[in-house]
Amino acid sequence: MKFSEMPYQRLDREETEAAMHSLTQRQKEAPGGEEQFEIHREYYKLNDHIRTCRTLAIIRHDINTADEYYEKEQKFYDEVRPVLENLDNEYHKVLWESPYRSYLEEKIGSVAFKNMELDFKAMDEKLIPLMQEENALASRYSKLIASAEISFNGEICNLSRMGKFMSDTNRDVRRQAWKAVSDYFMSITGEIDNIYDEMVKNRTEQARQLGYENYIPLGYCRMHRNSYGQKEVENFRRQVKEYIVPLATKIHENRRKRLGLEKLSYIDNNMFFADGNPEPEGTPEEILAKGQEMYRELSPETREFFDFMMENELLDVLGRKNKVQGGYMDYLPEFESPFIFANFNGTSGDVDVITHECGHAFQGYLVRKEEIQEYLDITMETAEIHSMAMEYFTEKWMEQFFGSRAEDYRLMHLEDGICFVPYGCMVDEFQHIVYEHPELTPAERKDVWKKLEQEYRPHMNYEDDPFFGNGGWWQRQGHIFQNPFYYIDYCLSTVCALQYKMKMDLNYKEAWESYLALCRISARKFYVPMLEEAGLKNPFADGCIQELVEHFEKLVL
Repeated sequence: MKFSEMPYQRLDREETEAAMHSLTQRQKEAPGGEEQFEIHREYYKLNDHIRTCRTLAIIRHDINTADEYYEKEQKFYDEVRPVLENLDNEYHKVLWESPYRSYLEEKIGSVAFKNMELDFKAMDEKLIPLMQEENALASRYSKLIASAEISFNGEICNLSRMGKFMSDTNRDVRRQAWKAVSDYFMSITGEIDNIYDEMVKNRTEQARQLGYENYIPLGYCRMHRNSYGQKEVENFRRQVKEYIVPLATKIHENRRKRLGLEKLSYIDNNMFFADGNPEPEGTPEEILAKGQEMYRELSPETREFFDFMMENELLDVLGRKNKVQGGYMDYLPEFESPFIFANFNGTSGDVDVITHECGHAFQGYLVRKEEIQEYLDITMETAEIHSMAMEYFTEKWMEQFFGSRAEDYRLMHLEDGICFVPYGCMVDEFQHIVYEHPELTPAERKDVWKKLEQEYRPHMNYEDDPFFGNGGWWQRQGHIFQNPFYYIDYCLSTVCALQYKMKMDLNYKEAWESYLALCRISARKFYVPMLEEAGLKNPFADGCIQELVEHFEKLVL
């Protein structure tokens, strides 16, 4: 079914709550494990309906934040979601405490029960008002960013449209574009500070009501960190500082030479070549058509997947006024359909959507017939491997998008991927510091960011910009507001994707088979055993990052 034809009706709150109460009670009274699993199948069906209703409403709201109908629907789900999460928790407690748990664990897996344990540690009915307030704050930030109207070059641009001007070959145009974006953020930085200040206080209060010292352990539970903790993340960041930051610094020096500049400035941050970054050739419609041709050639599985996406209009990728910034993939279970949301802006990022978000969507499509929902409940450090590795698997088709500049794109993509990891770790460490010290003022938070930039991005020179130069960059990073502690997952998965890059350079077919196996494992196994089965190394392990750096510095230096 085409996305535009998918019927939407607001979830009946009373009916849904009653259904959850009924399922919970019946689980308590079930005489055996087989009977409990049959009831659990009914839970799957109800959960699919809840998720489909909510996802349809949120996507349609994100497509146009000025649509009053879907704005009301967004607010409804902001309020009802914590209530349903609590009922879901109560339902799963019955499974957790079941005398037939061994039977259930055999059916839905040990990973599922570990995730239940984390959910119990992260939820209590008394938190519902705070969670509703947290959701409202996140929506407030999202709408504020989506509503940006910046007058530039004779047109009114949102932040996504400004991206093209911020990487213009004319340095004066770049400078003016960055200044326009800086001026816009200066006009709203106080409001963003207030939103985040309320968020930090809110999340800290939730944590303390559950008995935690601060929000970090609660955030880890909510991210389903079922295989590692803060200690492992700190060790990962240490290795990034030791090995990847020096490599990234050399890459930036090479960029400076290629650009013919005496010194890099923040306005050159997105620039890789003096004659401009490679840009995709053709209209958005032509880019999608080329993507379809690429996936038809890559494998039988990707051919079926992308044909399905195109036939059912499951990609909304054009940037528009009042459209939420960024991109994502979500899944509509009742229609067995992935959906890709993005904002094309005429840069190479448009092709990245066709590779990155399609990596997510492909994995969702590949396992769409799986009955056991717990096997689909992948954690983000796994999900992002699917997307980031797909960026590399599709590289040999880049001539279709970039013509004679395909090799430039491949070099830019590799350099950008390596240089991203320090930035991603900086975002993660920033959040750890903020939640360890919730008493920090907005100005002190910006000072924390400035200090971290010296450690992770020593090449950055903000000149005298009043917003970016005073520690404001993080206010553009929506994950900090919407999904605390998510960002490290991009760094972990980049390390895994780079391992796939190494593998495919040696034997593309074997690397692809490994990737398909990883996608199909989904959430059946914990993180490290899953990586081992697919033939990948644990990114937390000492030596993994050093080995990657030694390999890739030969390719980029």
